Amino acid sequence: MVIFQGHRPDFCSLRYGLALIMHFSNFTMITQRVSLSIAIIAMVNSTQRASPSNASFEDPLADTLSNPSKPIKELNTRASVYQWSPETQGIIFSSINYGIILTLIPSGYLAGIFGAKQMLGAGLLISSLLTLFTPLAADFGVILVIIIRTFQGMAQGMAWTGQFTIWAKWAPPLERSKLTSIAGSGNQWQDLSQEFSVSLSFSTPTPCCIMPEGAAFGSFFILCVGGLISQALGWPFIFYIFGSIGCVCCLLWFTVIYDDPSHHPCISAREKEYIVSSLAHQSSSPRRSVPIKAMVRCLPLWAIFTGFFSHFWLCTIIITYLPTYISTVLHVNIRDSGVLSSLPFIAASSCTILGGQLADFLLSRSLLRLITVRKLFSSLGLLLPSLCAVALPFVASSYVTTIILLILIPGTSNLCDSGFIINTLDVAPRYASFLMGISRGFGLIAGIVSSTATGFLISQDSETGWRNVFFLSAAVNMLGLVFYLTFGQAEIQDWAKERTLTRL
Repeated sequence: MVIFQGHRPDFCSLRYGLALIMHFSNFTMITQRVSLSIAIIAMVNSTQRASPSNASFEDPLADTLSNPSKPIKELNTRASVYQWSPETQGIIFSSINYGIILTLIPSGYLAGIFGAKQMLGAGLLISSLLTLFTPLAADFGVILVIIIRTFQGMAQGMAWTGQFTIWAKWAPPLERSKLTSIAGSGNQWQDLSQEFSVSLSFSTPTPCCIMPEGAAFGSFFILCVGGLISQALGWPFIFYIFGSIGCVCCLLWFTVIYDDPSHHPCISAREKEYIVSSLAHQSSSPRRSVPIKAMVRCLPLWAIFTGFFSHFWLCTIIITYLPTYISTVLHVNIRDSGVLSSLPFIAASSCTILGGQLADFLLSRSLLRLITVRKLFSSLGLLLPSLCAVALPFVASSYVTTIILLILIPGTSNLCDSGFIINTLDVAPRYASFLMGISRGFGLIAGIVSSTATGFLISQDSETGWRNVFFLSAAVNMLGLVFYLTFGQAEIQDWAKERTLTRL
């Protein structure tokens, strides 16, 4: 506990320790969410014949008697094999997004009632316990798996949105971007509640990455390690290990974290005074009504929403189905599939950083207008991954070329982070938090539809199904790009401007 304390506002202070713990919590939830993407390869392994029931089991003892020379390590990898069609898999993958959508709005209000510490801790605990029970639920049937994934989405949505309330009391205005970036939240799930979108007005907005650093690293880690775990121990241990890590993280969270620095027993007097005084001097915005009608009629906002929908469509397919695609098309084992599936997330993180730096350079040197920068990076982030996706079916015979294109898709896609992803800060900075939540809602809907549609398409025929998946994704991206290029703007809208009242 002492290592988190500090006598001055630096990286040794308690608030930065809180950010690190929150980063670990977000990292854990990402691994729990993506774990099914790598485990599904072994869960529905078509090379093993399943019985007419929900799952088939192979008895290790009987197998040992019939083949005593078989290594013990190989016997440990045996687990249930389920007869889940691609359509069923698509519904399972999309079910977690249903839960997140259900909690987008109420979680912000509940955090204000019960406290953000309890909300995030409870969300992490529930998500971890449901992860532990996923293998058992799979044995009982696919319906129970869908229900568990839906409740897991609700728990994670509750945790993600609730954490912004903590920073309202812990983060000095000049350090909010830095602290939220370390925490890995990166404005990934914004609170739709107007109460919190007003109270959490950041002095310097944090870039709203579609795949923030914590999410990218978490996805990279679970895909890379998950394949190794599945091959060495069996796919259920993917859920057992990361569910247990979540429970340990939850214990750390409830022990160390407090809603308010004033009540933390280990904070230094100097740091407490610094946080309280800095928050006391910040200007507070009065509560304001949201101009819903004006927003609905605003075409630049709809351009942003369509951009989010298009972007999330392809990103969800890559995050969800990448291990399955590599396993079925390139015919590699689950270990190699996991390692190869993790590589695109390195490119995603790199392009996010490089894209942001390049956009800032173009704006700081006045080389391009703001709207030109937004449309340029939106075009690159939607057009380049579409070209890569369309090319994939034609290079399936080339192992190296396929991997290169799969790495480029999420990497180039994250260039949108300097485009329409942060465009709400340009057109309506007063309501950026509220509008970001709406934008994420459109993205989650796209994730639900694309996951389900992908399952139906590849169920017809694997080769033509994957081709149709990538062609459809490219078409959605192009429609979103054309709409954004036509109606996108970077000027503050009239309904979003501050109104100054003059008394006579």
